[in-house]
Amino acid sequence: MTDGDLAGASGGGAATTGGLTRRDGGTAGARLRVAIVGGGFMAEVHSRAARAARADIAGIVSSTPERSAAAAERLGIGRSYGSLDELLADDTIDVVHVTTPNALHAEQAAAVLAAGKDVVCEKPLATSVADAERLVAAAEGRTATVPFVYRFHPLVREARARFASGEAGRVMSINASYLQDWLLGSGDDNWRVDAAQGGRSRAFADIGSHLVDLVEFVSGDRVSRVSATKRTVFSERASHAAITTEDAVAVVVETRSGALGTLLVSQVAPGRKNRLWLEIAGSVESVAFDQEQPETLWVGRRKGSLIIPRDADQLSEDAARLCVVPSGHPQGYQDAFNAFVADSYAAVAGENPDGLPRFTDGLRAVRVTDAVIDSAESGTWIEMGTNND
Repeated sequence: MTDGDLAGASGGGAATTGGLTRRDGGTAGARLRVAIVGGGFMAEVHSRAARAARADIAGIVSSTPERSAAAAERLGIGRSYGSLDELLADDTIDVVHVTTPNALHAEQAAAVLAAGKDVVCEKPLATSVADAERLVAAAEGRTATVPFVYRFHPLVREARARFASGEAGRVMSINASYLQDWLLGSGDDNWRVDAAQGGRSRAFADIGSHLVDLVEFVSGDRVSRVSATKRTVFSERASHAAITTEDAVAVVVETRSGALGTLLVSQVAPGRKNRLWLEIAGSVESVAFDQEQPETLWVGRRKGSLIIPRDADQLSEDAARLCVVPSGHPQGYQDAFNAFVADSYAAVAGENPDGLPRFTDGLRAVRVTDAVIDSAESGTWIEMGTNND
């Protein structure tokens, strides 16, 4: 277990949101009090975003009291809890961030909601559709969000605006990939390779979920059926044997509007650190976004293609609001994460930020992931159906 693991438990403006109060009361002007479950890499990312949104990080809990204390010291958090139960019993906590291994998300997020607190839960929301559906039901009336943070790059919003306005035309085709190399060698290992901790899908659930979320978010279209092939390159790694989760998966998709697309997801692609590439061809123009080069958007036309820079004066209103520094001063992944958390906290305060990914979006990603793995294992097309939103 990593120090981000927790072995089970019972029971406005994107960058300037601060001093928010809960929609159901609280001291006027008081900061939201938040807590973090898990002490690994994602806990660090969440903690930076919470501070950027001017929340008070009241405490953290990890898999043991000792690891909780170590995480609190490392992240500069004043209190560590001995257990999730102790954290949930703290009535001063408004929002809980769940950043633990995948198999724990459903149980822990459900416990947070049952305690009457709002929740930010890492993806995948759950490792089964049934658990994700239960979480959506439990979240009724609360703020419950999932960090599909690539939505919060300004130029992703610009691409979305071009399809929403009709400027790009109707969706014709989709070409997208998400490539990493952090599991390239047999000696590379992580809890995610273990289906008991990460779920039946690894690469697609971990990063392919981001990819399909972005495809649907930008295009405004929905994947209607999938045909997939997956590969497990290493059945054994440094501390795991009989590995069944995939290192790579290739997917052909059809959308409800009739567009065709291909998705390639791999965690064994040499030299690719975190390369999410999305290109959607409309009937008038194509748009392409590269997450590793997030300051520009390529717009392809039959005559006269162009590169759009991240310049608030040239972008749609939704894209411009996410520009937190002037053009020429690069924004990146942490800025997108900060914007997501700021919008989540704005929702806690009663606002309704556009494009905020909620538990319904997390459920959608789990459904698509299940369809992809079912297709790869059966060798058949899998229909998503029209009611699986």
